[in-house]
Amino acid sequence: MAKATIIVDKDYRIASVDKNIYGSFIEHLGRAVYSGIYEPGHPNADEQGFRTDVLELVQELGVKIVRYPGGNFVSGYNWVDGIGPKDQRKRRLELSWKSIETNEFGIDEFVDWCRKAQTEVMAAVNLGTGTPQEAGNLVEYCNHPSGSYWSDLRIKYGHQKPHNIKVWCLGNEMDGPWQICHLEADDYGKKARETAKIMKWIDPDLKLVVAGSSGPGMPTFPEWDRTVLEYTYEQADFISLHRYYENLGDNDDFLASYIDMDRFIRSVAATADYVKAKVRSKKTMMLSFDEWNVWYMKQVKLQPWEQAPAILEDRYSLLDALVVGGMLITLINNADRVQMAALAQLVNVIAPIFTEKGGRVLRQTTFYPFAMAAHYGMGTVLHPLIRGDQQGTKSYDAAPLVHSATVYNEEKAELTVFVLNRSKEPLHLDLDFRSFGKLSFLEHQILDGPDLNACNDFEHPDRVKPRQVTPKDAAASSFAVHLSAYSWNMLRFRVG
Repeated sequence: MAKATIIVDKDYRIASVDKNIYGSFIEHLGRAVYSGIYEPGHPNADEQGFRTDVLELVQELGVKIVRYPGGNFVSGYNWVDGIGPKDQRKRRLELSWKSIETNEFGIDEFVDWCRKAQTEVMAAVNLGTGTPQEAGNLVEYCNHPSGSYWSDLRIKYGHQKPHNIKVWCLGNEMDGPWQICHLEADDYGKKARETAKIMKWIDPDLKLVVAGSSGPGMPTFPEWDRTVLEYTYEQADFISLHRYYENLGDNDDFLASYIDMDRFIRSVAATADYVKAKVRSKKTMMLSFDEWNVWYMKQVKLQPWEQAPAILEDRYSLLDALVVGGMLITLINNADRVQMAALAQLVNVIAPIFTEKGGRVLRQTTFYPFAMAAHYGMGTVLHPLIRGDQQGTKSYDAAPLVHSATVYNEEKAELTVFVLNRSKEPLHLDLDFRSFGKLSFLEHQILDGPDLNACNDFEHPDRVKPRQVTPKDAAASSFAVHLSAYSWNMLRFRVG
């Protein structure tokens, strides 16, 4: 049996976790909105058409902020199409995903939905076909109290109080040739800077996310990020990162995807720090990893000019959930720079929540590691010393079998350790918490199973779900834990 040791010292601190790293994403794509979060006439729809069964699972998932309305969609979206009386809204050809957009659901509905979901809004402005002035108009509509054309229009349409949206994305993936009105880095940097100026003149308290590279494989990475930040460093508060992974037939390599994610984060942080030095700034640029997930892109088949087509509806396995768990650990361990993130997406489209049109809703396998992290991964991230075996893969010469993050919640006097065992064998783990004195072992939640390809479906919604092991250890400063093969684990302890 393989062995590993994790030593945690309460004074070896990385940073406090920002709650917004546990964010997600709703795009006008497929069935994310229509028959996802919004389905008038559904037996569980409320008076606004919001599915209450979906709302309950979103709250259970623990999502803290949701990005909207895109994504590729936003680069061709006129937000004015989505406000006002629904019977007067225009149906449009939606070019990015080749769908029909009815515009029944817009910014006002999304803000109302977020309030019911008990989450915050991360809004995006159109910097493809859109202009800086149109972005400013949207901020005025959402955030200005009253007494101007756009704020009074919001009031006329039923929202007396401002939406008060404070986090905004300046476009989406503008480095990508697939993007509507794709721009070169210099052109995007100038447009983003001027847009940011207008938006912050209207509301100085905004936090703005400038569009970074769509992934480390882009031929313009990291030069795109450097160029864009040189134009926008003083106006932007975050630079975005996007990265998706899929299993290309090598489970061991797939399970080690968190290594690539960590390298990407460090590369973007290094690029931002170079620009900080070059422009002589005192501000440290934070990162918004606002698209990340497992996504089987090679299986995407669009269904042109349908309304809310069933596309990008990946069904996730236990293996996929373990990979998502590994990436969550990486985000937590980079809390000093990653202060916002969004699992893309939330419902139906590459999502942890899946619905039937007119019917049921279920938790996909990826629901569980995210929910555990979102509920128990708040506090101060500690830097663990991990000793254990490594096993190289096709892409990674040295890949630890154990990947772990530790979060200390001083207010609740709790210590939570998240551990991925990516080995095909069980593993004996020794935990050393000597600097804390004696702790009580509260619970051990395990996500594992005999079949890595097992998925949840409506006939078997609980085929893959966490199981709990009741700890038998008395109060101590060290613990021995058995980690099952191919497992994601949450270990919780009471301090004192």
